[in-house]
Amino acid sequence: MRKKLPKGYIRWEDLEKKWMKDPKFVSEWEKVEPEYQLARSLIGARLEKKMTQTELARKIGSKQPVVSRIEAMASLPSVSLLKRIADALNTRLVIRFLPK
Repeated sequence: MRKKLPKGYIRWEDLEKKWMKDPKFVSEWEKVEPEYQLARSLIGARLEKKMTQTELARKIGSKQPVVSRIEAMASLPSVSLLKRIADALNTRLVIRFLPK
C-alpha cells in the first residue's frame, strides 16, 4: 500500500508519467538524458562504495567541486577523467552507442 503524501505533494512516478505525455518535455529530456545517466551511474557507484565526493575527488587527484559538478550535470567530464573515476571506484567504464 502506498503511503499517503501530504497535501500539495506529488509522487515522482506520477509526475514523470504526466511530463512524458508532453512532447516538449520529452524533447528536452532526450537532450539531457546522457548527462542524467552519467550522473546517476556515478552517484550510484560512489554510494555503493560508501565514498563521499571529497574521498572520490582525492582518489582521482581532484577537488570535491569537480565531482559535485559531474553529479549535478553541470559539467561534461573528459574520457580520461571518467577513466580515473572508474579506477578509483574499482569499476569498469563502458561507453557505447545504441540505436534510437
